[in-house]
Amino acid sequence: MTLDEAILQLVEQREITGQSDFMDLLKQAGHAMTQPTLSRHLKKLGIHKVTGRYQQVEPLPENLPAFSLTQVPPNLVIIRTRPGYAQPLALKLDQQKIEGVGGTLAGDDTVFIAVASPARFGAVADAVEVLLSGGAAA
Repeated sequence: MTLDEAILQLVEQREITGQSDFMDLLKQAGHAMTQPTLSRHLKKLGIHKVTGRYQQVEPLPENLPAFSLTQVPPNLVIIRTRPGYAQPLALKLDQQKIEGVGGTLAGDDTVFIAVASPARFGAVADAVEVLLSGGAAA
């Protein structure tokens, strides 16, 4: 079994929460390596730490799928999209570190964005819409 196959198998079968755990499990499987090597392989395979554990996340296509954004004041923004796209969209939002976002929660086709302060609600909703429409977040 190749290193990449071993990594993918571990991600599917185990709940791995840290790279040191990953490295120990891979060493037990006959794949000793350094942390930078593991990081490169995780990146290549599209494996990210999501909600506290490592998971394979499908990359977003160049053209994002259609979405609708609903504002629910004072602190909730809801995004609806095609099935299978909510988690990659939430990851993209999390990576942008939009000021005022308390957190995101993604299902299959819906993302909930919690706004930390009602005073930031409009700015967060605008930044999310700009980002998902192909611009850069404010």
